Amino acid sequence: MSAAGDLGRRVAERRGQLGLTLQEVATRAGMDPHYLRMLEESPAPQLSGSALWRLAAALETSVAAIAGSGMEAPPGRAGPSGRPALEPLSLDECRALIAPGGVGRVVFTDRGVPVALPVNYRVLDQDIVFRTEEGATVLANLSSQEISFEVDHLDEALTEGWSVLVSGRGRALVDPTEREQVESVGVAPWAGGARDTYVRLAPDQVTGRRIRKRSGDS
Repeated sequence: MSAAGDLGRRVAERRGQLGLTLQEVATRAGMDPHYLRMLEESPAPQLSGSALWRLAAALETSVAAIAGSGMEAPPGRAGPSGRPALEPLSLDECRALIAPGGVGRVVFTDRGVPVALPVNYRVLDQDIVFRTEEGATVLANLSSQEISFEVDHLDEALTEGWSVLVSGRGRALVDPTEREQVESVGVAPWAGGARDTYVRLAPDQVTGRRIRKRSGDS
């Protein structure tokens, strides 16, 4: 395994200072614990601004402390250095936020290694629908584990945002009638190419967090 990068080491060190487990921090931040473990261990984690803010709030510190005052920040802008605050979202709020579709991340474990893949998605009858290629790694893991799907957004000024995590069982669609139904929602493959296998994720759990600047932050 590659050595963890500076961002991952800072996250792991702060988590240790607080005496928190991966699961506890993941719950606080509204993340999948597999995704958080990958972030801590990866030499170059791909972390959105929204996820960075949520981690800072979950670890009771500032964005600057997690990102290394911007010197080792992940792709995108690091945002304000003040401590963000997390507010839980209701189920209805979560559903409303993800309803338009867009880009999210499928999170699962492959041979003990956490994987997060960006995909385009749509919502159909409150289920997540996305496309992938035949033989994709995620398909081989659908029958053996729950998968998670994360969607987040941070505004242009990086002053607030939100994140929704959907977890449940996914299945590849083979029934022609059901395939025709999901094809009607118009989900396009994120990576392009021949990705004609549709996956439908039925949620068992939906949680969300809204990120705001604390009162008094400039």
